[in-house]
Amino acid sequence: MPEEKMHFKDYRSGMLTNGIERAAHRALLYSTGLDREDLGKPMIAVVNSFTEMVPGHFHLRELADFVKQGIIEAGGIPREFSTIAICDGICQGHKGMSYPLPSRELIADSAEYMIEAHQFDGMVMLPGCDKIVPGMLMAAMRLNIPAIVIPGGPMLPGKYKDMEAITLTDMRELIGRTQTGRLTEDELMKIEEAALPGVGTCAMLGTANTMSCLAEALGMSLPGCGLAHAVSAKKRRIAKQSGRRIVAMVKEDLTPRKIMTREALRNAIRVSMAMGASTNSTLHLPAIAHEAGIHITLDDFDELSREIPYLCNIKPSGQYPLSVLEEQGGVPAVMKALERKLDLEQMTVSGKTVGENLAGVELVENDVIFSLDHPKKPEGGLAILHGNLAPKGAVVKQAGVKPSMHYFEGQARVFTSMEEASWAVSNDKIQKGDVLVIRYEGPKGGPGMREMHMTCSLIVGRGMDEDCALVTDGRFSGSTRGPCIGHVSPEAAAGGPIAAVEEGDRIIIDIPNRTLTLCVPEEEIQRRLERVRHIHKPATPALERYAALVTSADQGAVLQLPRER
Repeated sequence: MPEEKMHFKDYRSGMLTNGIERAAHRALLYSTGLDREDLGKPMIAVVNSFTEMVPGHFHLRELADFVKQGIIEAGGIPREFSTIAICDGICQGHKGMSYPLPSRELIADSAEYMIEAHQFDGMVMLPGCDKIVPGMLMAAMRLNIPAIVIPGGPMLPGKYKDMEAITLTDMRELIGRTQTGRLTEDELMKIEEAALPGVGTCAMLGTANTMSCLAEALGMSLPGCGLAHAVSAKKRRIAKQSGRRIVAMVKEDLTPRKIMTREALRNAIRVSMAMGASTNSTLHLPAIAHEAGIHITLDDFDELSREIPYLCNIKPSGQYPLSVLEEQGGVPAVMKALERKLDLEQMTVSGKTVGENLAGVELVENDVIFSLDHPKKPEGGLAILHGNLAPKGAVVKQAGVKPSMHYFEGQARVFTSMEEASWAVSNDKIQKGDVLVIRYEGPKGGPGMREMHMTCSLIVGRGMDEDCALVTDGRFSGSTRGPCIGHVSPEAAAGGPIAAVEEGDRIIIDIPNRTLTLCVPEEEIQRRLERVRHIHKPATPALERYAALVTSADQGAVLQLPRER
């Protein structure tokens, strides 16, 4: 029968190849170099975020070649396409920082467009930096076809004279040292050239490496992938192994929603707390969960922060660069240290459970990975604060706050942009006892929820991190440290109490008791909110659309149509 001759496969991509009515489709596929035998094989997308602009993605074209080699060896057909990648580091301190968080949604959408339009059977995703990893994980959860994530891997740390293990965090803080005369401009320029010695994501536990590690903790990367360095042969071997494995996953119908369950997401939060990971994980894990209708909130982070201690002595909150953690066993070693706290029955892309993956991992206990019984700090790296200034929550990386600042009371210095606040710090306008309040920088008000990392780095670099604090409805780089409270929800643009703060108001930050308090009577706060005139910042059409649809930071800053709110 002609129809039987034209039935090539029972995979999803058979939509493109099977039946007489697909003759034109087959002709198009033949024109790309496929032959008739290929039409029966699973079609695997290689979703690449290669760009020559971003060091964390500069090498991904080569990595994709290893993935495709593995796919071909396993009997699949690889087809590569690209999505965008924005470098938060290059965006720091200017209007470009409005775009990274919105790009997360665009990345997820672009993957959906290509995968659904061409009916791929599975996909291998190659992200690197901050929003690209969660954007691709969101797409995987949304599309729910077999998927493996291979983050590009961290770069090696830099070295200059007696400065060991330089990371991007150090570079930003050196600006403050130069401004105060403790470092010359010529010396700073020499350090710039040595600080970041090659490709990869920044060599500390910023958002990029946080989310790369959490992709592995979620079960979406093969064991050891998260911290395998960008320049390592190990990363290339894992890329090829992932190419082979995705073909098997298609045959097994092992899909992301069978892996990224609610308990797997909570496992990832546990790993985040133990590592002292980025505050941005409180945006990205709920957003990934949202794609499958799973409810992950700040309450989950708060609960697990109290349960899981801080174990990893890694920059920016600790002493060592990520290369040292990789030498000690990487993410599997961290998870082994947490083993009795994890749900070990969760499935992973390896085809084995978390527990099975950890069975052969050696337990490490030293000053890089502390033990559960003798942790570096008794609580997790992040803390969730509530109070009349943040009724729906705020986030602080408590692992990066000096003990003297776990409780702080000061007077408000109010700013409506990061640039204003940074100018005030650089020009000696901030005094001991001040609390910088930066508002209208949230998802809607920014728009785009810019990072206030430049201001934080100036505070730390100038040695002011035990004299003043920062509170904002914006967010921070994963490499931030110091007394910096972000993600204040509701944000000012949504009518949150942060819009009512006035110059000189008293603010109390109490991390041990998880509170953030504006010392103003509730009746006065309400009177102020009734008469406040909200700021509407100029925005491009793309950012205006984002502001119209984005939800609050406490909901992961996901996009929802008005009828869904």
